[in-house]
Amino acid sequence: MTELRRDVPTYAELGAHVPPGSSWHVFDQHPERGTANFAGPAHVAAAAATVTRGAVFSLDFALDAFDPPMARARSAPRHELLAAHAEARDDVLHGFYLQATSQVDGLRHRRASGYGFYNGVPDEDIRAGQPALGVQRWAEHPIAGRGLLIDVEGLLAAEGAPLDHRRGPALDVDVLDRALRAQHERVRPGDLVLVHTGWARWFLDADPAVRSEVRDARRATGFRQTRELPEWLWDNQVAVFATDTFAVEVLPVATDTYLASAPEDAGMMHQELIAKLGVPLGELWNLTALVADSRAHDRWDALVTVKPLHLVGGVGSPANATALR
Repeated sequence: MTELRRDVPTYAELGAHVPPGSSWHVFDQHPERGTANFAGPAHVAAAAATVTRGAVFSLDFALDAFDPPMARARSAPRHELLAAHAEARDDVLHGFYLQATSQVDGLRHRRASGYGFYNGVPDEDIRAGQPALGVQRWAEHPIAGRGLLIDVEGLLAAEGAPLDHRRGPALDVDVLDRALRAQHERVRPGDLVLVHTGWARWFLDADPAVRSEVRDARRATGFRQTRELPEWLWDNQVAVFATDTFAVEVLPVATDTYLASAPEDAGMMHQELIAKLGVPLGELWNLTALVADSRAHDRWDALVTVKPLHLVGGVGSPANATALR
């Protein structure tokens, strides 16, 4: 069983870093991979050894599943087939926004207000075609390891407080620990944590009028903007944090914790998670089949691989995530 790395500071100790609460320059090897560094070769080998049934689960929704996407500045891609002659076909995607469906946010997705991009990478290096902090860092060396599914939807339903996704409730960090206790599981260093709330499946199945309502209000279930979530992720040495929600964090923003430090987006937590800690952040992941299998077999872990598009300088990418059991 893997143990916590002792060569990295605690989250409390990161408070003395510049910027405060950041992991800048903590990772000597592969610094642009961020917390993906927590999932090393030993974690991959241990996770691979648990694959016994040969069951395979895609964790991605279709590229055009969210049409229109929750983010109003994005659109679903339009697929066109091309033919050089009658016996051949090629294709092209028009208006292909890489973060419009199941995706992973790269480390150039958010800048730390007043400080810069992760590890202090200069603004002039964050350009198309330039490699600094691009998602290709997780394509050159894909992220793999023990995926731990946390069934928040199942827990809250069992507690008699099912999620009302139309209202877009805010989740507190303690729900993760409560769900893990109910599942008789715990987080291990290097885990790829997958949080199932049921939001994405609910949204796709909802009446078009309801989808339009929550989209227009930019309202979505997610985690409350507090200091506890970054602390939980860092001190548990989580490699990837992915959910089936629109933004991981609740929208509209539920607290003013980060309003002063992230005024550009009304105090969202993306700055803390991406720009400061370097967390690969997964959004809109398709966890429906995996959670059904977990409930049926009472098994909550799997070998999980994440292979973004090899786009040099990419800001984000479809996750191309797979779970194996």
